[in-house]
Amino acid sequence: MALSPQLQTVLNFMEELCGDPAVPRNVKTVIQTARERLASEPDPVAGMSGAIYALDEVSNDINLPMHARTMVWNLLSELEALKEAELAKKK
Repeated sequence: MALSPQLQTVLNFMEELCGDPAVPRNVKTVIQTARERLASEPDPVAGMSGAIYALDEVSNDINLPMHARTMVWNLLSELEALKEAELAKKK
């Protein structure tokens, strides 16, 4: 599957978030798993849906620093916009 530039940007942003030492290990694990699934899922909408669900769950983690929470929310917004665009293309 060829990744769109927008999706590649999201994947890079997720990788950057995983490299942040202030982000708890359990959150990094969820983000990395979502990133891998997003990159390898043949159906982009399914991959984005899974990533959105996982990121929504970790955004509520009490140990997540505020700057990281904001980054997760930005990722969620970007993924939701990409998913809507992908769904619109299928119609």
